This record gives sequence, C-alpha cells and structure tokens, in this order.
Amino acid sequence: MKQAQNSRLTRRAFCKSLAGGAAAVVAGAASKTASASNADEKKIRIAVVGGNFGASFWWHEHPNCVVTAVTDLIPDRRERLVQRYSCKNAYESLEVMLRKAADTFDAVAVFSGAPEHVKQSVMCMNAGKHVVCAVPAAISLEECQLLKKTKEKTGLKYMMAESSYYRQPCIAARELFQAGEFGSLFYSEVEYYHNHICSRPSYPDVWRYGFPPMLYPTHSIGFLVGVTKERLVEVSCLGTREEPFPRPEQNVYRNPFSNELGLFKTNRGNVCRANVCWRIAAGGERAQWFGTEMSCYMSSSGGLSNSMEIEGKGRVAWNVPQYWKTDRLPERMRHASGHGGSAAFICAEFINALVENREPAIDLYESLAMTAPGIVAHQSAFKGGEQLKVPSFDPEGKRV
Repeated sequence: MKQAQNSRLTRRAFCKSLAGGAAAVVAGAASKTASASNADEKKIRIAVVGGNFGASFWWHEHPNCVVTAVTDLIPDRRERLVQRYSCKNAYESLEVMLRKAADTFDAVAVFSGAPEHVKQSVMCMNAGKHVVCAVPAAISLEECQLLKKTKEKTGLKYMMAESSYYRQPCIAARELFQAGEFGSLFYSEVEYYHNHICSRPSYPDVWRYGFPPMLYPTHSIGFLVGVTKERLVEVSCLGTREEPFPRPEQNVYRNPFSNELGLFKTNRGNVCRANVCWRIAAGGERAQWFGTEMSCYMSSSGGLSNSMEIEGKGRVAWNVPQYWKTDRLPERMRHASGHGGSAAFICAEFINALVENREPAIDLYESLAMTAPGIVAHQSAFKGGEQLKVPSFDPEGKRV
C-alpha cells in the first residue's frame, strides 16, 4: 500500500526526474539515514578491537567520538590501530584492556575473526560496554540466543556493522520501498561473491580457511532485511564444491561447500534467492529487487550498471545519489569510505545512536534477522536442500 502523497515519490515525478534530476529527487524523498548529532556535545569514548579490518573505519572523524583504547593480539596490528586513531593506549588483548582500562571507554568496536564475535561481544556487554561488531553477528543458533539474552539482560546497545545496509544503492532502494514505489516487492536476488577468500590458510586470518559460505550471509541477506525489514522464515539451500577448496577434514568447520545457494520464503509470503560463494569467477555484493511497479538492479563487478525498470516505461538508468556527500554525515566524514561508501555511515549511525540514547538502525534484532537464516541454510545444504524453518529471535510482540 502506498503511503500518503506528501511523503512519497510519485512514479510520474520519478520518471520526469530521470532526465537529469533523479539524484536530487531520491535524496529528498525520505528522512536522513545517519545524520550528525552536532546538537549534543557529548563525547562517546570507544575502544577498537582488531587491527586489520578495525583500522579501516572513521570513529575519530565523528565530532561526538574519541578513540581512547585499542587492542590486537599481534604487535604490528596494534601499532596500525595506534597510528590510525592517534591513540597511544594500546593493549595486548581485549581481556587485558577490559581489566586495566574499562573506565576509559563507553563502547567497544569488535572487529576480530568471526568465531570470536559472540564471545567478545558478550564479554564487553557484561563489562557494561555498548558494542558494535563486524559481521556475522554469530555462527550458530546457540550463539544467536546467547547474544540476544545478554543484550536484553544488560539493556546495552548492540549494532552489527553490516556494509550492505549502507551501500548507496541499498539506501536508495530502502527509500523507494518506504515511499511505496515498488508496488508489491515480491522477489529479490541478493549475492555476495568473494573468490578464493576462504581457500588459503593465512595467519592471523586462519579462521577463514574452509569457512562455510552461509555462515557469512549478511552481505547478501542484508540487502533484503535492510530494505523491507522482512524476516526469512523458511529456506532450501544447496551447496556445491568447486576446486580448489579445503576438504572437510582439512577445516575446523567440517565444511565441504565452497558455494551455497539458498531459496528463502519471507514472513510476508515473498521469495528471496540468496547466494554466498567463495569459488566463483565473480566478485562483490549485489542485489536485484523486483516489484509490480518498479524493479531496481545494482551494478556489479561484471560490468552491469545501476538501472531500474518502471512498469509501462521500460528500463532506464538508476541515478543513485552519493549520500556520503550530503549532511547525512558529519562534515568531516563526507568522503568516500570502504565497502561502497558504507564505512562512514556505520560509524556515524552507531555514535549517533549512543548520543541520542536510541537503538541503532541495525540493532540486535535486525542483526540476527540477517544472520540466523544463513545458519539454517547451511544446515539445509547438508540435508540436500531440505526445506527448514528459520527461528525468530525478535522479542515477543515485535511486529515486522
């Protein structure tokens, strides 16, 4: 059902804008995504865990944030964090940092290996710290439940740093959906392809060796949950094995699959095809959203450009705005950032949520809605594609 006329784009206005003003029309169509919190002078003190991926973010550029502690097990990675954030308070482990310096920070950015995410997030929340964590939120349903229990017990803020949610085409698709422009958005195709990333053991990222594709589902599933807020409730998934890839006896996950391809049913009766592949001649994160009145196609590494198809109008260019150039971000953060412009938005949204004392956009429940379906999909792959139910981790009474 379309929203009120004054709160949405009309297809007529959108078609008219395609001649040259589409970016401006779309950018003004809905509320800001991650606006700055300049009205409040409160400073959020954050500690950063993980000197590889954790050194690629922009906490130090937010006017309401200061990095007060950093840690990594490996000395050169610790030094990378020290240099990146101009923070001399470096510790040899998270445990040591929490023991020696817990009174110097309010929140922790956990950017360690996937198998450590829940353990470290729970450790930080039990120490009274808000948490923003790299993806995936968890790698088992038991971990999902523990994370939910800990967040609800402590009342602290939790955010998963999912890049797909803040890629510029995803922001645009979310706003088009909120404006009712898709009509009925009944089918989506979401993909994450990263060739060979889990094929070679490489210390200190040895945890990736043989890692099951569908245990890393959020870069694909985030393109649906992050646009419509739907929940994936059933899945049939098939796995393939393409050489070279570690054999089950060679990896700690006993995983035989290099690629996993899932077909999901949503709580609204819609369909989503989600793929995660480690052995494929392709790369990147991409989505296609299909509606009765409009469909949108993200660009890909294969050379396809952003485009859309409008019922009765045919296919046209989709002029996705560069949201990172706007006042959706604090002025100092208005620059290109990693993963399709998402990194600055992730930082801004987490800090803004803490300053404003609200839950972040990708809160615990959205995080688990992007994570748990992949865990069940991996189970389905072991059962030859048997259709399995995906449990809900939403609180009782939450409507999506």
